[in-house]
Amino acid sequence: MITEAGFGADLGAEKFFDIKCRYLDEKPSVAVVVATVRALKMHGGVKIDQLKEENNDAVNAGSANLIRHLENISKFGVPTVVCINRFINDTDSEISTLIEAIDKSGIKSKVILSNHWAEGGSGITDLAKEVIDLCENADRDFKHLYELEEGIEYKITKIAKEIYRAKDVILSKKVKTQISDLEKNGFSKLPICMAKTQYSFSTDPTLKNAPVDHDMK
Repeated sequence: MITEAGFGADLGAEKFFDIKCRYLDEKPSVAVVVATVRALKMHGGVKIDQLKEENNDAVNAGSANLIRHLENISKFGVPTVVCINRFINDTDSEISTLIEAIDKSGIKSKVILSNHWAEGGSGITDLAKEVIDLCENADRDFKHLYELEEGIEYKITKIAKEIYRAKDVILSKKVKTQISDLEKNGFSKLPICMAKTQYSFSTDPTLKNAPVDHDMK
């Protein structure tokens, strides 16, 4: 089975691993992380109307966002492969800069350059072969981020600090009351389905790249 988790390793992948895989009683064989040079340039500080211009410094800076997603997936013990979806304005230099940044990060992940944006299925055969190889041969030790027996606030905090890299989770009196009511009514042992912006690891959509030590409210 192949499925798209959506919205990165902080939202879709975390939910897939911690919720869906639990109820399917399945262990994923591999995770494909799709990256684009222009998205990483945006995380590196480039304005939208300048994303078509070559900017190796921005690619290098923005690669921290991709590496954060890879780090998050590694917490679940799932092998990863990075698929760089090449667009017509991406330069060879920018592609090389991105691959070098991934290599320097120490993340054990194969990087595949794909041209499926321009060529469709024929431009992604190398990725398909790598996924098959990982499914058949890669070592994996799948694990969930938290145990269901842990309390609701604990699980929320675990996701916020481990995946979003928040420093603190600030819960209002109203939210604490809601959590207490949920636990009193027997819902404390369910998995957590978090909702936040897809534009940032934080809850602030303007906070780009790979922020740390932010407050989650």
